[in-house]
Parts: sequence; C-alpha cells; structure tokens
Amino acid sequence: MILKMKMKIDKIWEELEADNSLTSGLLYKRMSGQIKPDIYISIKVPEKLRCISVHLNKDFSVDLTSLNKIRDIKIDTLVDEKQTEKQFLLILLVDNQYKDLFSVLSEDLIKQVAEITDEKLLLNELQSRLTKWQMLFEKLGKQGLSEEAQVGLFGELYFLRQFLSYSNDYESCINLWKGPEKAIQDFQHLDWALEVKTTHGKNHQKIHIANERQLDTDIIPIIYLFHISVDVRDGTTETLNSLVDEVLETLKDNYSALSSFKLKLLDYGYFDVHRNLYSDTDYNIRNNRIFLVTNDFPRITERQVPGGVGDVRYSIVVPDEVPWRITPDELFHKIRQSHA
Repeated sequence: MILKMKMKIDKIWEELEADNSLTSGLLYKRMSGQIKPDIYISIKVPEKLRCISVHLNKDFSVDLTSLNKIRDIKIDTLVDEKQTEKQFLLILLVDNQYKDLFSVLSEDLIKQVAEITDEKLLLNELQSRLTKWQMLFEKLGKQGLSEEAQVGLFGELYFLRQFLSYSNDYESCINLWKGPEKAIQDFQHLDWALEVKTTHGKNHQKIHIANERQLDTDIIPIIYLFHISVDVRDGTTETLNSLVDEVLETLKDNYSALSSFKLKLLDYGYFDVHRNLYSDTDYNIRNNRIFLVTNDFPRITERQVPGGVGDVRYSIVVPDEVPWRITPDELFHKIRQSHA
C-alpha cells in the first residue's frame, strides 16, 4: 500500500496544541484512516510535548532502557485512562528547536508501520526506525556538512532540479536519488545509473572516480556521468540553501515526494538548524556536461583490477569535444524510454 498523507503532521500538532480541553494526559489524533495499527499524532499535557503515541495492550512489556538512547527524544509509557487494559507507548520530542526534524522522522515512522497490526512486529519496526533516528541525531551534533560534502550535495541537487524539470513523476525522481545512501552511483534505476561529479578548485576538469565499480557497465548496462564544474565564492549566484528551497518549492504539492526528499536531506546530513553555516557560500556554475559511458570511455573496471588489489581510486580528464558527450534532452529522452 502507498500511504497518501492527507494532512501534514505539523498541522495536526498545531491543532492539538491549541486544544485546551485537557489539563493533564494525552491529546491524540490519527493522521490517516489508512494506518492499520493504533498509532497517533499526540500532545502530552500540561508540558505540551509533541509526540507519537502507539496503543498497546497493558500487559505488553516494553524495554524503555533499550529505546531511550536518542538525545532530545524520550520514550515513555502512559496508562490509557479510558481503556485501562491499554497503554500508550510515547515517542516524545523534548527539545522544540528540532520540531521540523521530528516531523519528518515521525512521518517516515508512520509510513513504515502503516500495515503492521501484530504488536511484537510493530515494536520491532519501531525499534529499527528509532535506531535510524539515533544515527541522524548523531549527525545533527556534528555541526554541519564538511566543505566537500556541501559541494557534493550541491552537485546532486543541481542534477535533481534538472531531472524534476524534465519529469512529471516527482516521486520516482526522488526515489531514484541514492546519493544520501552512499550507493555506488548517485541515481539508480533497474537498468541505468547516473553518477554526479562536482569539481572545483584549480583543476576543474579532473574528475575523481571513487572505485572500480562506479563506471563499470558490466554491473549495470547503462551508466551516465554528469559533471558539474563550479567556483566556490562569497555572494555570487546560488547557495546550497537556495537550491534546497527551490526543490522544496517544486515538490510542495506532492506531499509524498516532499516527505521523501526531506528525509533524504537528513540522511545526507543537511539539517535546518545548520542553514546559517551554508548561507554565505555561493556556487558559480562554470560548466556542466553529460557523458554516456561506453566501452572506450576512459575508466578502470572491476575485471581490469588484478587479484589482491583493492581500494581503487583514480581520476580522469575528459575533453569537451568527445563522442561520449550527450545533451540533457538526449539524456532524459533515453531515461523516459527506459522507464517506458
């Protein structure tokens, strides 16, 4: 089942926060009738803490010690006063400055458990998602992306923006973006992949290839290389933040694609609380080129690497006028043909 969210989760929290009918306890509301388990968007009062609450049988044992490992998130239980044989498992946001992050992660959690009715399986999945939350909150404490990671993310989003402009299937475009998952190529389909390389500095044309599998068409039959060359300056053209905002604006009417995109940004390590760190770094586009990797394209493949040799990294310099170069129209025409 593809869960179609009808109302944004933060809207529900805002409505519950404005509800003064309860002085102590839990205010809660379902996000969608499509969700099979008893899981709710909730506010714990009088503290007015945003939370996700899961309805469980009171006799069901929950190991709170194993779950309480995430900074700024508290896991607790609360007896249901209306149904005394039931209890609520609460996932509470303690620090309100992270409410945007909490919204994205909560939406993802609800999507993941939308079909689960068995309480043990439900708790296992919740624990799995909370482990992912823990890793994301650890990234949050690292005070922003490194300079190289910022440049890399800018390049991937630069291509993603172009991809979205050629497609009306925004959700598919976002799902094909695998850069946040540290996949071999940044965009992957069943029979094609595309790797984005962003270069800057003194040698704009030298493209660094991470391993022998990245351009290996024995592994995936069609590989494209998207090369973007940038100058990193102060106060010139567009920033990482402005590019993120442009993609968010493009996706604003497609709630599922928007939610997936926000989660992928978090996976990459891009958090709203760090936006000020990126606001003064601008990227001036010098050039961007697209190549179709063929047998005579300059590269090292897995079968060329001698036994016992590992961690292969190399660089290539590809001139502008080469037979492998294709236009954006040609690229996206080939991609549409592949999808068809």
